[in-house]
Formats: sequence, structure tokens, C-alpha cells
Amino acid sequence: YNLSVVNAPALYIKTFYNQTWMERYGEPIGADMVTMLWSITVSIFAIGGLLGALCVTLLTKLIGRKGTLLLNNGFAVIAALLLALGEKARSFEMLIIGRFVMGVDSGIALSALPMYLGEISPRHMRGSIGQFNSILICLGVFTGQVLGLPELLGQESRWNFLFAFLALPALLQLCVLPFLPESPRFLLMERRDEAGAEKAFRAFLGKKDVSKELEEVHAEGRAQNTLHMASVTELLLNPALRWQVITVIVTMACYQLCGLNAIWYYTNGILRDSGFAENVIPYIVLSTGGIETLAAVVSGLVIERIGRRPLLIFGFSAMAFFFGLLTVFLNFQDQYTWMPYLSFTCILAVIASFCSGPGGIPFVLTGELFEQSYRPAAFMIAGIVNWVANFAVGLLFPFMQESLQTYAFLVFLVVCVLGAVYLYFILPETKNKTFMDISQSFAKINKVPLVNKEIENELTIKAGSKEVEENGKVIIDGEIESSF
Repeated sequence: YNLSVVNAPALYIKTFYNQTWMERYGEPIGADMVTMLWSITVSIFAIGGLLGALCVTLLTKLIGRKGTLLLNNGFAVIAALLLALGEKARSFEMLIIGRFVMGVDSGIALSALPMYLGEISPRHMRGSIGQFNSILICLGVFTGQVLGLPELLGQESRWNFLFAFLALPALLQLCVLPFLPESPRFLLMERRDEAGAEKAFRAFLGKKDVSKELEEVHAEGRAQNTLHMASVTELLLNPALRWQVITVIVTMACYQLCGLNAIWYYTNGILRDSGFAENVIPYIVLSTGGIETLAAVVSGLVIERIGRRPLLIFGFSAMAFFFGLLTVFLNFQDQYTWMPYLSFTCILAVIASFCSGPGGIPFVLTGELFEQSYRPAAFMIAGIVNWVANFAVGLLFPFMQESLQTYAFLVFLVVCVLGAVYLYFILPETKNKTFMDISQSFAKINKVPLVNKEIENELTIKAGSKEVEENGKVIIDGEIESSF
């Protein structure tokens, strides 16, 4: 919602900045200063997101995944008040601070929520449930676009209500989330609360006998390299996790640097430069949010059939292709009256390509590539990369657009190509695998030995299974049939 909500009232907010400046200093604000204040308003959201991401490891350790999400709603309410009341108080500083606080909320949510979803999801539907995060993000973008229409809140007298709306989902979550269980993996492996974990498993799976799920989590705990929550430094220095960390960094950097946020932040300006009339731009922008939501839903439906890896590679490759076409069409838009429509079609194709895989799977992967003790630190690293890259795009794209003109999107084309090539050669498929199976998929490239036979047997033998000795090798007749 915060990615798209700043588009509709952008001109009104700049006018408010100018009026406030006149009231304080008795002279109009300079054009450069307006641009600077607006860039700060847009990009400081990412600085708040970075701070939120840095807090996630500590918060999830102290109060759990669910507790972190509950606490986080307080930031959303505070941000909504600052943003909604800034105009009444004649203070543009309140808007900037409100965007920062909302960034903190988003930084915490974008790490804690995928972590929570990944830990409560059965492995055969972990990708689909993880994609709900992406679908609701897309729905948030679409909601911001709808509410920003001139007939609704996209008016000079109502734009502050666009930001007041931020409090609504926070209040809704405060009413609903207390009735949902905490992550059973967190309860069992970090709190040693077996009774609580058993109760949570029963609630999530809808069955009474969850002994197999409990045993799998116990076995994973016994197989882990460390029993305490690892720090970021420990994660970075662990050779057995080197390529998992690199993969998360590359994937999350490409997620932000692939150019989609540049389109969201400056959609109106891009369409205006493409030749569309000012009065139809809000309705054209609305279609981009609809396409994004539809593509995310389709991706959520097929992710468990196709897999994470093909969707990511296809998404980045398709984005690169359409960015190339967009650059060509923008260069010829002044020569043909119908060329802006092709430019807009490419924008829709870029958005659909992004949401087919890169829009949500990086968060799913971050939860899947690491064992329980390293997962919070991994989400902190992913969050840092995510928000630093987000800030860079929000701050630098206007200057890139000014200096490179229609060739600005070629920078994003290169990022998408590099991301697709890396994922093709490095990333294994994680579909329908346990967290331990995924860790073992990286053993060869990390040049570490596979898990020893004793631990492997713990993870695969189910109660009552038989072992047969043949040629000095143990053959396992049966394995744990666990949802997780």
C-alpha cells in the first residue's frame, strides 16, 4: 500500500510543502528543494525499513514470531496518525517522520511474516502459502491505487485520509492475530515448549496425532550445527551456508534492483512522459495494480507444481525482455501516436513477469534455505539488502531518468539478466523438500560433507521401520511421513 499510495497525492503534497514553506519563511520554496523534500519523503520509507529489518532477529527471539507481528501494529498506528495529521499541524516534517515509522513497520513485517508463514506451513504447500504474502502485497498496491482515484481520496482536500487508512489493517490484525497459534517450530526448538508446539501443530493441521511432525522437528534440532540462535556474523562465517547466503543476497538485491519499484514510485511520471493525458492516468495506473494482483494469484496457484526455480528464472528473463522493448518504444513514442500504448503494454508485461515469481519467492526462499537456528539472522541479512536496494532505487532513479532519459531501463535489464543467469547455475529446486533436505542440496557447492548417516537415519526412519544390511550398507525400509 505504501508503494503506491504516494503516487496519487504527489502534486498535492508538493503544494503543501510549498505553502508551509511560504508560511514559515515568506518566500516560495525552490524547485530543487521541493524535489529534494519529495525524494526524501519517498525514500526515507526504505531507511525505516532497514531499521525494522535490523530489529527482527532480536524481536523474534524475545517475543516470538506472533508477538513481533502484534507489536509491529503499534508502529503502523503511530505512522498513520503522523501522516494524517501533518497537514493540520502545518508540518511536512510529520509526513517525513510518518513515512520513516511506516518503513520500520514494513521492515519488521517483511521479515517476521514470511518467517512465520514458512514455519507454520506444511512443506507440500509452503510455497503457495508463502505466495499469499506476495498476493496481499499486490492487493495493497491495488488498494492504494483505487483509494487514490479522484472520485475517492485522490483530492486536495482528502489526501490525508489516504494515510489514515494505514491504521485499519493494523487494528484488524490486533483483533485477529491473538487467536492464532505461535509458530510450533519456534515453540519447540527455541522455547522448548513441547506442549505448546503440539497444540499449535494440532490447530494448524487440523488433526490430533501430530507425533510425526514433532519428531521431525526434534530430529532437525538434533541435526543442527548449533542449538542457539546464530548471529549474523556466525551465519556469514559458516562455510556450510556460504552459497545459501550469497543466493539470498543476490535474489533479494535483484528483487529490488530489477526496476519494479521505480515503476511504482514514478508510474504517473512515466505514463505522462509516454504521452498519456493527465485525466486518464489514474485509471491507467489502476490497471497495473490489477495485473499485478492477478499474476501473483496465478503464481500462487502453480508454484507447487512448477517450482520456485523455474518461476524465478522465467520472471527475471521475461522482465529483461520487456525492459528492452520498453526502451525501444520510448525512443519512438514521439514519432507515432500509437507508440505510447505499446510502452504501456510493456509496463504491464514487466509487472506481470515480476509477480509471476520474483515478486514473492525471494521471501519464501529466505525461509527455506536455512535451518531454524540461522533463519532469523538470514532474514536480517535479506532485510538489509532489500531495504538498502529499495532506498537506492527510490533516491537515484529520478536522476537516472534525467541523465539517461529513455535508456534508464537498460540498467534494470542488465540486473534481471544477471539474476536469471545466477539462479540458473546455482539455485537448486526447494519444492516439497524438508529444511534439512534443502540444506543438503547445497553441501556439494559449499564443499562440506553430507550429513552423517546417524543423523540421516534420525531424519528418515519412522517408528517400526526395518533396517536391512546389504554389502555393508544400511537400507532404510520406510521414512517419516510428516507434513513438515
